[in-house]
Amino acid sequence: MNFRFCLIAVVLFCMASTLSAQSDTTYWTSGGFAALTFSNVTLSESWSAGGVASISVNGATGLFANYAKDRTTWESSLDLGYGMINQDKQGFEKSDDKINLVTKYGYQIKKGNSKWFFSGLLDFRTQFAEGTVVAADGVSDSTISNFMAPGYLTVGLGVDYKPNKKLSFNYIPLTGKFTFVNDQVLADKGAYGVDPGEKFRAELGSFLRIKYKDEIIKNVNLESRLELFTNYIESFGVIDVNWQNTVVMKINKVLSANLFTHLLYDEDIKTGGTESNPEAVVQFKSVFGVGLAYNFGAQADK
Repeated sequence: MNFRFCLIAVVLFCMASTLSAQSDTTYWTSGGFAALTFSNVTLSESWSAGGVASISVNGATGLFANYAKDRTTWESSLDLGYGMINQDKQGFEKSDDKINLVTKYGYQIKKGNSKWFFSGLLDFRTQFAEGTVVAADGVSDSTISNFMAPGYLTVGLGVDYKPNKKLSFNYIPLTGKFTFVNDQVLADKGAYGVDPGEKFRAELGSFLRIKYKDEIIKNVNLESRLELFTNYIESFGVIDVNWQNTVVMKINKVLSANLFTHLLYDEDIKTGGTESNPEAVVQFKSVFGVGLAYNFGAQADK
């Protein structure tokens, strides 16, 4: 537990240092948002329509810092999310959990051409805390995830095409995808594609990342990221899909509505089928909330 929060503290410190860089502000664009949403459903025992009482709270933070000078660009973003829900007084369980750090370096292929770049990408994803489901015995809980179980690190070199400021296509024909399962119980089961007993797996493949970010209508900002990966050696042609969308709807200076959706398909994450014959299936998650929000930097100027 201490290690994970130390890691997050270091990442936040690095991002904050970047955001506050003032020595050369002409070339920096930075900003972000922080949001906290809360909901409560209370029902009396005599409520004839039925239902379940619940309390939920969700927090989300998105930071970005972009640098552009001459032929060089450097774009970094950090997305954090965590939510808890208590239904029918059964105790709090997490409803959202996300850590995603992305940094991308670009260098113009031809001087003066601001659309084509050589690029290097680093993408890191994991979650803060343990995730559980009801075990097969119907009584006990079974761990299905934890901090760095799984953890994903994607690195590679390729090209970046930016037809405009809103849209970019990043193709990396030489990509290393590294999966970490730092939980021995999950590792022994061969979870998330690692060999049983191993905590690490490396893949070589091809990666495409499409990003769109814009104020689609007044006070409504959309960021969409679609990532596609295929393994050259083991399963070429089978495509892992990671599609995330964040919509921030500003109501006034302190209130906003936030919608986050995540569609995921990974051949190594087998959450469908039966216990004896698990299968990879399409996974989908959405988180919607209305609550307190604070925009700052370039994000606040929109």
